[in-house]
Amino acid sequence: MRSCLPLALLVFACSPVFAQRLPGNALPEHYTLHLTPHLNSATFTGEETVALHLQSASSDVTLNAVDLQLTDISASAAKGSSEPGSVTYDTVKQQATLHFARPLPAGDVTLSLHFAGTLDNKLRGFYLSKTKTRSYAITQFEPTDARRAFPVFDEPAMKATFDLSLTVDTGDSVISNTNVLSDLPAAEGTHTVTFARTPRMSSYLLAFQVGDWACRDGEAEGVAIRVCSTPDKFAYTGYALKAAEHFLGYYNHYFGVKYPLPKLDLIGVPDFEAGAMENWGCITYRESSLLVDAKTAPASDLDNVALTVAHEMAHQWFGDLVTMKWWDNVWLNEGFATWMEYKAVAEWKPERAILEDRGFDLNRTMDVDATPSTRAIRARAETPGEITQQFDVISYGKAGAVLDMMEHYVGPEAFRKGVSAYIQKHEYANATAEDFWDQLAESSGKPADKVMSSYIDQPGMPLLTITSAGPGRVTLSQQRLIVGQQASPSDALWSIPVCFTGVPCQRFGKRSETIARPASINANADGLGFYRTQYSPDLLAEIIASAPSLKPTERINLLGDRLSLMRAGVANIGDLLDLVGALRDERDPQVFAQMLQVLQVVEGRVADPVQDQKVRQWSVRTFAPEYEKLGPLPAHPTEQQSLLHAVFFDLLTSAGDPNVLTEAKALAERSLDGDKSVDPELAEAAITATARRADADFYDKVFAVAESATDPTRKTAALYDLPYFSNPQLVARTLDYAVSGKVRSQDAWVMLVLQMQRTSTRHQAWAFIKGHWDQVMALSTMFSGPQIISSTSGFCSEADKQDVEQFFATHHVQAANQALPRAMHGIESCIQIRQQQNASLDLWLAKH
Repeated sequence: MRSCLPLALLVFACSPVFAQRLPGNALPEHYTLHLTPHLNSATFTGEETVALHLQSASSDVTLNAVDLQLTDISASAAKGSSEPGSVTYDTVKQQATLHFARPLPAGDVTLSLHFAGTLDNKLRGFYLSKTKTRSYAITQFEPTDARRAFPVFDEPAMKATFDLSLTVDTGDSVISNTNVLSDLPAAEGTHTVTFARTPRMSSYLLAFQVGDWACRDGEAEGVAIRVCSTPDKFAYTGYALKAAEHFLGYYNHYFGVKYPLPKLDLIGVPDFEAGAMENWGCITYRESSLLVDAKTAPASDLDNVALTVAHEMAHQWFGDLVTMKWWDNVWLNEGFATWMEYKAVAEWKPERAILEDRGFDLNRTMDVDATPSTRAIRARAETPGEITQQFDVISYGKAGAVLDMMEHYVGPEAFRKGVSAYIQKHEYANATAEDFWDQLAESSGKPADKVMSSYIDQPGMPLLTITSAGPGRVTLSQQRLIVGQQASPSDALWSIPVCFTGVPCQRFGKRSETIARPASINANADGLGFYRTQYSPDLLAEIIASAPSLKPTERINLLGDRLSLMRAGVANIGDLLDLVGALRDERDPQVFAQMLQVLQVVEGRVADPVQDQKVRQWSVRTFAPEYEKLGPLPAHPTEQQSLLHAVFFDLLTSAGDPNVLTEAKALAERSLDGDKSVDPELAEAAITATARRADADFYDKVFAVAESATDPTRKTAALYDLPYFSNPQLVARTLDYAVSGKVRSQDAWVMLVLQMQRTSTRHQAWAFIKGHWDQVMALSTMFSGPQIISSTSGFCSEADKQDVEQFFATHHVQAANQALPRAMHGIESCIQIRQQQNASLDLWLAKH
């Protein structure tokens, strides 16, 4: 599963409640499952038989079921008559226990039952999705929601095969994991679609999508590939199909194991909370993550589609073919797919410099991991709430970054061989973290197990400090970095692959060690190490002087290091801004984006209003001449040229440069009026920049696109542009619109969070959220609810902190018991940074 949100929006929490695992006495082997969805009444019925093996004789069989009514229950052993059963429900544990008058014998047993449920709008289980013209029935089972569609042993290690059929209305089709075996008339106005037996797989990977799908056909290496959508979106299916065809061949080669199914479908569904879901052979996507107009979309939208397709297709091997034994190791799925998506897209489109985007994301991930409320990659996950909260920046971003670091450490080919051997050894089965890193150590001959265990099983991240130790010597030391607090006095120790430029990476696992000084003092070659680096003043001066000659990923890493250390109170804000100034002639868009991130933190989290204005004035004086040097954007710009101009736009319009503001508004108006000659990347940047200071007429134009656009990426961009308007009346319009029911719930809460993230709209948005709490919560889910809480971390005063704390003391949000402490830390950290850095910022401004 891939998140639809930036890493910075992903939160996590863990709740100390009792386990909800199944007893384990009954092990499923095969399901025969038939469902009949009734779209008009938003209900469904079904019947199933489950072939299972009982470890010991028992009168009870417990499985998972939520919001289902079970009837006609019976069981039969291999030799014996059918035994009728009854049922009791445990709604807290999301379990149903089937009771039989006589004990069922140990060995093979077949359960039979009927069930009924509701197609709700909660975007999980078997749910209803709507367009303006009709309804669709969609499945989303990961992590623990297959139990909302049918009674099931809903744990990843309880793999089984599935024979599936559905009876649906005439004119509707069904897409599932496997190919169609038969499609026959049924009762009047319906037909029954029967699918081939699935491979042995986990229940959360089963899928069946009902609707009038329109599909574009393709093929790669003997596998039929389709990209499907609602009929009105069919024109936007071509780009993802090309991506999927390429990635299938690439993954077959990389993994050394061919894709095991005869077909692969990728489906854009109208209502979908995540970015996508890796159902085996039947991948589902949020429309804006799959469907795009390759001729008119910004390069960043094309990148998002390519990355999301690559992510979910990587799961077809790493997650589907081989699955973690339990959800505490979900990082094996998500971290790997996050790492692999960048690698695959970089191979497909090398001109896109996508690996530099990875460096930008790495900094954001490390910022989260440096907070006191972070967790270990492998953490407790017993209840559905705890399991859901494993899908966060730690399982995705940090785990992916650790794998990136490991590939750099052991070498790409040794890493690939380890991955391939791991998949072949555990295919169609389940595995643990130890299985993976032991195989990597064996294949590489390096202590990968020691490095990975130190990063997987303890929270937080290391700060590597390098100091001069006399002629030709430097001392390395490590401790945990915590932003907002002094360094932890704990015994946390990492086995760090330290990679100085020009020499092989060396594992550093001690508290302190003195070594020969490398020729280059850059201690994070290629910017791939998951650690922050602090240099003694003489070495820092050396590294900053050499910054323009570093690789782009290394410059991104250096900027991230200095920003993080400033926020932790161990570096001076003036030195950080000097580094930004030293890179004023930067021409790499991703590095420039990291510089912009630094300025946004300084303006939003450190500067008071007077200082903020002065920092903006300095930004205009420093970067406006550099923007002038770029000249006009070429008629047919490269992606990098478009992105660079767009980042300059963002920086200079945010800083208030009147010339660029005028230019941005003119371009934005042309784009909204339908001028196709405006570069799409620059057009989107211009619309966002103009919105900050725009009036109602401009708002109406953006709103019209949000309401009427058929292109999913353009519609989503317009929706997410509305929160950038700062005029209080327009802010109120956006807030009302978000909870009006006219915006899909998958987008509505994002609009609220975006307003909470902006200094100019935060207080108005927070007052609205408090005043319309019931409406806001009606839009929220187990995933999105905690995001609302997390968005309050942008406040920066004691009064706001108390207000947030008091409000959530009486307003409960599901699965978010740690989101509030994390938000409190964010506010406290901002207050502390201002106290620490305010005087230093004054001194720096006086000189500049």
